[in-house]
Amino acid sequence: MTLLDIRSLLLFSAVFRVILIVYGEWQDAHMEVRYTDVDYLVFSDAASLMASGDSPYKRTTYRYSPLLAFLLIPNSFVHSAWGKFLFSSSDILVGYFIYSILKLRKVPENICNYSVMTWLFNPFTFTIGTRGNCEPIVSAMILWIIICLMKGRVLQSAFWYGVVVHFRIYPIIYAIPIILVLDPNFFPSGQKPVLRSWSAVQGERPNDGDGWCASHNLLKNLFTRDRLIFGLVSGLVFFFCTGLLFCLYGWEFLHEALLYHLTRTDPRHNFSIYFYRIYLQIYHFAYLCRLWHSWCSIR
Repeated sequence: MTLLDIRSLLLFSAVFRVILIVYGEWQDAHMEVRYTDVDYLVFSDAASLMASGDSPYKRTTYRYSPLLAFLLIPNSFVHSAWGKFLFSSSDILVGYFIYSILKLRKVPENICNYSVMTWLFNPFTFTIGTRGNCEPIVSAMILWIIICLMKGRVLQSAFWYGVVVHFRIYPIIYAIPIILVLDPNFFPSGQKPVLRSWSAVQGERPNDGDGWCASHNLLKNLFTRDRLIFGLVSGLVFFFCTGLLFCLYGWEFLHEALLYHLTRTDPRHNFSIYFYRIYLQIYHFAYLCRLWHSWCSIR
């Protein structure tokens, strides 16, 4: 077993995350500045409401699918850090999925392991899950969808894509890349997709006509069997999940989890479709105010 064995990396990263979660509980109890993400408190409160039979949307600022609160119900009767362990486990799963994707492309073992290390021991990533942010679940689901596509499991990838878009609306941006990948050149009818090995890609030279050919093939073969299956199945799964929860929680769910993002005007949150425009306007206005203040001071 080598120093960079994948099992050793996953085990060490798991122990490291457990230590961080335990430390975070200590810091929350003894220090003024909390380690836990404020969103985790929102998730936990919503899960507690759901566990008692109430709507999670009685917790103000909870603007997520009820599925997230459902996953965190054990916070109420197992331990308040249950969600952190769940999110951190998903984070480790992301590392394993990165390894799996690279191995499917026949990337050398050492490069696979270094790539996994880059994710598992990146301060930005390991603090997200241990502080109680749910993004590792989304990341793991997206990578699992990629693995399913690489293995030719279009139906399974479509199912999970519908679930993840319902869970967090943001992954809808991956619809176009997935549709582009489901090209007949990569997904021959009734066969597994054609995967080029990493060594073969390294030796290729760029072709100036590749972009035009790809666009031409996309328009020519837009409505292929795999694309239609992926679109229909993922759409049905999304609308089924949304419709089911609409029946349970009504317009409150629809507004808070989905429609709210069309109207929110938070200049520091990219889930607002207006955030960048408002962000620029606010700082432009502040700049004009400083100029006016300086001019008045000179006078």
